Amino acid sequence: MDAALARMLGFSRTKAAELAAAGKVRLDGTAVGKSERVTGGAWLEVEMPAPPVPVRLVAEPVAGMEIVHDDDDLVVVAKPVGVAAHPSPGWTGPTVIGGLAAAGYRISTSGAAERQGIVHRLDVGTSGLMVVAKSERAYSRLKQQFRDRTVDKRYHALVQGHPDPLSGTIDAPIGRHPQHDYKWAVTAAGKPAVTHYDLVEAFRAASLLDIKLETGRTHQIRVHMAAHRHPCVGDLTYGADPTLARRLRLGRQWLHAVRLGFEHPADGRWAEYRSGYPDDLRHALDTVRADSA
Repeated sequence: MDAALARMLGFSRTKAAELAAAGKVRLDGTAVGKSERVTGGAWLEVEMPAPPVPVRLVAEPVAGMEIVHDDDDLVVVAKPVGVAAHPSPGWTGPTVIGGLAAAGYRISTSGAAERQGIVHRLDVGTSGLMVVAKSERAYSRLKQQFRDRTVDKRYHALVQGHPDPLSGTIDAPIGRHPQHDYKWAVTAAGKPAVTHYDLVEAFRAASLLDIKLETGRTHQIRVHMAAHRHPCVGDLTYGADPTLARRLRLGRQWLHAVRLGFEHPADGRWAEYRSGYPDDLRHALDTVRADSA
C-alpha cells in the first residue's frame, strides 16, 4: 500500500504509511495499513490532509519573558507559561520570537520563515529556559549539538505518587496517539525517546523529580511519566488528577526547564544557565510540602 501510494501520488512512502496509520486510507471501503497488498481493479480512497495555512510572525511584547543572557550569537530566555516558541497554524497567542522581535532583537535567518533562530522548543504549557540563535553560526552549531545530544537539558517535574525506582531511566519510543491527534503516546511505531530522572524531594501525594532528556520528542516528559502512571501534577491531558490540580490552583502541568547547558558557538566554552520556579509552580510545591509536614 505505501509503495503504491508513493508512486501514484508522488510523495514518500513514510508519508503514505502515516496516512494509513491514521486510518486515512481505504481499500474497497475498508481502512487498511501500509502493508496491505494492492491489486489491479481495487477501489482506493485516500483522505489527504488540508494544505498548511501560511503563518506569519507578529512582533508583540511577551509579558513575563525574562532575558537570562544575551550576546552577539544567542539569547537565552525564561519562557512563561502560555507562550509558544514560534508561530504555527491555529496558534494566535504570544511567541518567543515575536516577543524578541518586539524588543528589537536581531535573530538568525536560518530555519523556516516562521521559526527562524529556533533550535529547540518548549510546550506552550511548560515554562523555563530556551536558547534562540542570533547569528548564523550559532544556529548551525547549536542545532548540531541538539542532534548530537550533547546539550544538557534539565527539568523539574512534580509528579503524582512515588516512582519505583525513585531514580531511573525510561527508554520507550514516542509517536502520535492512535486516537487523538493532539496527544502523543508510547508506541512501538514511534521514535526513540530516553528520559533520565532522579528524586529531589518526596511528599505524601507527589514527588519532585530532576529530569534529564537524551532526546527531545514532543511532550516527552509528560508522555513518559504518564505511561509509568505518574503524570505531571496538573497535566489533565495525560491523566493527572483534576481534584489535586484545583486544590493547588494549578492551571497547567507542573513542569519547568530549570537548567540549560551547551558549548557556546563562538568559542566552544561550556555555558550554563538556570531559571527559578514561577509563582504558580512555587505555590503548588509549597502546598504539597506543607501537606506532608
